[in-house]
Amino acid sequence: MIEQDRQTWRTMLQHLRATHPGLCRQWFEDLEPMGIERGMLRLRAHSGVHRDYLQRQCVEQFKEAAQAVSGRLLSVTFLGPDEEPEPTRAGAESAAAAAASTGTVSTAPSPAAVIEFAEVDDEDLYADGLVFNPDYTFENFVVGPGNRLAHAAAQAVAANPGRTYNPFFVHGDVGLGKTHLLQAVCLRIKEQRPQTKIYYTSCEAFMTQFVDAVQRGALARFHHKFRDVDVLVVDDIHFLAKRDRTQEEFFHTFNSLYQAHRQIVLSSDAPPEEIPDLEDRLVSRFKWGLVTNVDSPGYETRVEILKNKARLRGFELPEEVASYVAAKIDTNIRELEGAVVQIQMRATIDKQEIDLDLAKQALGEEPERSPERQVQIQMIINVVTEYYGVKTTDLQSKRRHRSVAQPRQVCMYLARRLTRYSLEEIGGYFGGRDHTTVMHAIKTVDERGVEDPEFATTLTMLEDRARTRH
Repeated sequence: MIEQDRQTWRTMLQHLRATHPGLCRQWFEDLEPMGIERGMLRLRAHSGVHRDYLQRQCVEQFKEAAQAVSGRLLSVTFLGPDEEPEPTRAGAESAAAAAASTGTVSTAPSPAAVIEFAEVDDEDLYADGLVFNPDYTFENFVVGPGNRLAHAAAQAVAANPGRTYNPFFVHGDVGLGKTHLLQAVCLRIKEQRPQTKIYYTSCEAFMTQFVDAVQRGALARFHHKFRDVDVLVVDDIHFLAKRDRTQEEFFHTFNSLYQAHRQIVLSSDAPPEEIPDLEDRLVSRFKWGLVTNVDSPGYETRVEILKNKARLRGFELPEEVASYVAAKIDTNIRELEGAVVQIQMRATIDKQEIDLDLAKQALGEEPERSPERQVQIQMIINVVTEYYGVKTTDLQSKRRHRSVAQPRQVCMYLARRLTRYSLEEIGGYFGGRDHTTVMHAIKTVDERGVEDPEFATTLTMLEDRARTRH
């Protein structure tokens, strides 16, 4: 491969970061350019999972980038770590001509014969499964109080599929990490047992394929597809509700897999007994293994999730930005990830470093421009922790000892005076406390300032330091 091809790839990567920041991942750096031949740029990924993800999610964007930076009508293809490029048509014709000149005759069947007599290949049979996201590993799953049990159980299932917690049923609201856990199970099994046959699909796809198989008289193929796997993973199984014939089919599929000690992994927005119009026999079977849930992440967990999502995209999210977003968004992980993408896009478009003002603009808030508004909570925290000799982690902890409680209340008081944050946002910075706790802190500091002149002097000094801190 010539240096020009390497330069094309490096420029492509820069173009992708500028035009598709939400698509880009840190591991794109590990893709290896294999050269350009007859209008095709070949890029090698370091695993089959990464190759499949790129091939199914990124082809058009990579193709657009290749054409934009080269000025040529290039296409892009992705190779696995041990995959060799297919020969070009010209290369195949040359090989055939060489064989003919030496009198060598191929004994391989013609393509038409192969198509006519070959059985369905399993790789093609399962090609319609949901794509695995390489980011959805156990290592990238942020564990918190709301998902600790589900995470531990998922790891146990991946370590011993078919024997531990079968079926494994995880439920929770939208965007809380169920899909991440399901894919982490699959990726860990593929890593440790590469020959394991895994089919990862949605309940909607199961229903659609069943109806299609009935109409086409192809139930034997359907049964082979769903019952001859080592691991069946079905997302959103609650869509079985009110589908009598499909429930009947899934009941028999479940029994076949379970009796063969094949692992079954299911996700739902509700526990089995709360899925409306689900047959009792299915409810019973779904509860044979382990049913566990994932709850909304707490404040500290949201901060770590935001930092992790940013790292996966190749940049660091400053502490004060992560704290601000975690306080502002407390619904689900998808919205947190959306905020990270918005901030990254804003930084890319404006060609600016990521800071609190940029994050606020990205999320639709006006930046703080007046002298009072320029004070940031992290500045206040730094000043107060230095003066009182405590750690930032102490202020965000649940400790109520006076040595920690007083500095925490002073921080809240100054944050209310010197910033435009809401009471809820301020509470978010200090361990996710609610607005009533912040109001109590402000009232306590105010009253002591009136009663204790020395304390009032300390407050004035800390306020001045926070205003002038850079």
